[in-house]
Amino acid sequence: MHNATAPVPDKKMLIAASTGNFIEWYEFAVYGFLATIIAKNFFQLEGESELTGLILTYAAFALAFFCRPIGAMIFGRIGDRIGRKPTLIAVLLLMTSATFLIGLMPTYAVAGVAAPLLLTLLRMLQGLFAGGEFGGAVALMTELAPPGKRGRYGAWQSFTVALGLLAGAATVAILAAVLTGDQLQRWGWRVPFLLALPLGVVALWLRTQLEEPPAFAVAQHSDPAPLSVVVKAIVLGIGRMMGWSAAGYTFLVIMPSWLQTSLHASFQQALAATVLGNTGFALTILPAGRLSDRFGRRRIMLLAMVTVIVFSFPLLMLLQHPATSVWLKGLSVMLAGGVVGIIAGPGPAMLAEMFPTRVRYTGLGLAYSLSNAVFSGCAGLIITGLIARTGNVFIPAWYVTLTCIISAIAIMTLRADDHVKPLET
Repeated sequence: MHNATAPVPDKKMLIAASTGNFIEWYEFAVYGFLATIIAKNFFQLEGESELTGLILTYAAFALAFFCRPIGAMIFGRIGDRIGRKPTLIAVLLLMTSATFLIGLMPTYAVAGVAAPLLLTLLRMLQGLFAGGEFGGAVALMTELAPPGKRGRYGAWQSFTVALGLLAGAATVAILAAVLTGDQLQRWGWRVPFLLALPLGVVALWLRTQLEEPPAFAVAQHSDPAPLSVVVKAIVLGIGRMMGWSAAGYTFLVIMPSWLQTSLHASFQQALAATVLGNTGFALTILPAGRLSDRFGRRRIMLLAMVTVIVFSFPLLMLLQHPATSVWLKGLSVMLAGGVVGIIAGPGPAMLAEMFPTRVRYTGLGLAYSLSNAVFSGCAGLIITGLIARTGNVFIPAWYVTLTCIISAIAIMTLRADDHVKPLET
């Protein structure tokens, strides 16, 4: 039996399902955009350089991502057993609380070495809770999607990633505009994290009105998929996702710090580039999801991966060339974000279609979180560390190109008709 009889979801349900994802990526974006300031407040240890502090900041960033697969396993199993709705409510409450507490943390100047340790602990807890978000939301949206529209509805999850990243960039940009550098350094950085509390209250109200997909109840009476089949699908899902993870975080989150440390751009210039990149990202996600319903996930995602491979090095050359106009640089960054959006639009539906309903929350959540742990969470650490060691400012292009080549090969294994088949129970 399949989910063909599921009710058509309305926009309110889609927003409710994806709103936790918005908060998750808003906070991760804020942390990335404020990395240089957080480094000075928490990781600027005595006798160490600013670059060392930035690397330690990204190390805490990476640790949070490596807790996500654990959260995906724990909350995924709960969600596959007791339901999508109660699990999504629980992870939202826990994730919002951890984000809010970051805004209350004492700095290194106040608490000494306890400050970076406490911040890292909160980041790890936040990653643990966030690991249970993506799988449940995508499972719910795709299981309730009408026939032939899974790409469109699954794309909402990626769209809220874009909105969260843009909201994070906008919040930091506004603070940077209205506060002095000293005010932003001393207390202004706390504001974006504290804002997670009112955002979480609104999201909680929306989530309490969600409905459980009928496919979930049906699947409880079916035989579970063999473990070997699930593990194989998770590994393949990671391969298909790694280019998306690497390109997304390199172009959309890591770019500000790279521009500042490698190209000596100002904080405002780096933020402006990030806003443009995330705007391009947001504009292409939903159209790409719709196109994948018509032409298939494989064709759309493969086209985008090849585009990233071809244009990564020219993009960095344009950004570094002194004769390149500001307008051309801005357009280039926006187009880079747009190409990532074309990958991210069909991505959620592609992952959902790889797993049966009884293990969908766990399976797609693990594939997504493991890929992000390695190729997103470590992006800043890998890129910053390699640039420091080699002095090669083209490291971001090498990183993105290599991961997208592997993903393109994995995406070629997709069947052309996966997007038209009903979800497996």
